[in-house]
Amino acid sequence: MFTTRLDTIFGVTFIAMAHDHELVRTLVTDEQCPAVAEFCALCAQEVGGAWTHEKSGVFTGSYVLNPINNERIPVYLSNFVLKEYGTGAVMAVPGHDERDYEFAIKFHLPVRHVIQNPEGQQNGAYCGNGQLMNSGPFDGLPAQSEGVKQIADYLAKRGVAEKMVSYKLRDWIFSRQRYWGEPIPLIHCPKCGVVPVPEEQLPVLLPEVERYEVTGTGESPLAGIPEWLNTTCPACGGPATRETNTMPQWAGSCWYFLRYPNPQLADKPFDAKDMKYWLPVDLYVGGIEHAILHLLYSRFYIKVLHDLGHLPFDEPFTHLFNQGMINRYSEKSGLIEKMSKSKGNVVNPDDMVREFGSDVLRMYILFMGPPELDCEWQDTGIEGVKRFTMRFWNYITNPKTIVPDASQESPGAAHGVHTLLKNVMERFDWVKPNTALSAYMEWLNEAIAQNWQLSRENTEKVIVTLSVMAPHMTSELLEQLFGKTLEQCTWPTYDEALAISQELEIAIQVCGKMRGTINVSAKADRPTVEAAAREAVSKWLEGKEVVKVIAVPGKLINFVIK
Repeated sequence: MFTTRLDTIFGVTFIAMAHDHELVRTLVTDEQCPAVAEFCALCAQEVGGAWTHEKSGVFTGSYVLNPINNERIPVYLSNFVLKEYGTGAVMAVPGHDERDYEFAIKFHLPVRHVIQNPEGQQNGAYCGNGQLMNSGPFDGLPAQSEGVKQIADYLAKRGVAEKMVSYKLRDWIFSRQRYWGEPIPLIHCPKCGVVPVPEEQLPVLLPEVERYEVTGTGESPLAGIPEWLNTTCPACGGPATRETNTMPQWAGSCWYFLRYPNPQLADKPFDAKDMKYWLPVDLYVGGIEHAILHLLYSRFYIKVLHDLGHLPFDEPFTHLFNQGMINRYSEKSGLIEKMSKSKGNVVNPDDMVREFGSDVLRMYILFMGPPELDCEWQDTGIEGVKRFTMRFWNYITNPKTIVPDASQESPGAAHGVHTLLKNVMERFDWVKPNTALSAYMEWLNEAIAQNWQLSRENTEKVIVTLSVMAPHMTSELLEQLFGKTLEQCTWPTYDEALAISQELEIAIQVCGKMRGTINVSAKADRPTVEAAAREAVSKWLEGKEVVKVIAVPGKLINFVIK
């Protein structure tokens, strides 16, 4: 087992191992064999990678000895350790790792803190640095510097550990035997060997051909195009051939975003002023299966360009958001699995667009659940979004809805609109489009129930904010109602004063126990709220002396009685 955190070795309370590790059969005891077999079968069925699910595991029945103190440590199989990553087994320190802590609490395993939290709190998992504690002779040492060094020296001297450097890098195969891709600018000469294409002859372009079939020899299709393949050696002028392998998609996709600020730039790849103003990228959204390698390779490129002085930043993306998978029932396996042609559980988007329209399909995908989690496709769910769309259209286009003068707007309508705008914009900022769409549905229900009549200005704001999720419908509404295009509109803002809730629900407790709630005006002062709360819970206060009243403004009031 390899670790970089020897400073936490006194805090190890279990070992976590991948369910498909080659040592599983050796470690599992006869008594635990049925439970382990059941757990491994479940892990094999998990969708989207085991790390995306709730932490689970099973005891193997075996123990290992902690080399620092000879303590017996139980070995568990867990779904958050991957065989392909590292050694496939990790020492678990729940006192200083959130993932290990979650697992330890679930399986009632000890939580031992061995690094002091400078703030004095030792609850949960403390993941910061500090001085060692509960670590025998190493107490008081700075954990991640001197602590690691001295513990490593101690274990090495005893012959139970060995210092080593472990790299997680592997060779990157950068060539492809296909037509599409950037040609590798090399020339093969019988006399001079491999010769780079001179800079003035760059870029090497793909030949324009009608067909690019495989050669049957394992070589790239370019090897079968003699007019492109045969050339002259730039060193000796003799006959030579071009390199026929092309670069992988990573060659372009690792830095393409540097072109976005100025795609018309013709004399250089990018401009320093543009780079400083527009980049790095603020938010990267990608699926976990794609984003891992693309992020890694993009960092390679950007760090090299930064070190060479071409870029003012050395990280391509400042924030990453991984969206989950969309799963669906597969008749082949009888399981809920991620959509795949091979599993026969895909939904044809063309069919969905023909039946429901692209706006409804887009909104349903956004509404299915938190975007960072896996979601299950339900054919009935899209029907609900369609009904919302039709109700929204009918309400907005009703001749009685929009009034020509703002003074004719219904009481409460402006508050409703600005509360909607505030909720939607905050949820967009939190990357919660599903709850943003929920806010529209709640607003529409209230607007219809209250027969709200809206001013032209507020109607336009509602339509424009919905455009990010339903651009076609909202563009049509803007054109029909206001004679303008979406491009002619500006992104709305909301009035904070109008967005403040006019009524609050206050929880009432008596000696910490929930006894009821009341609704009060948001402008009500504390004496008014306290009087209303006393009346609401009078039967619990009758004949009692209230010795203290604890209030959390706008949320809770608690009466402490003798």
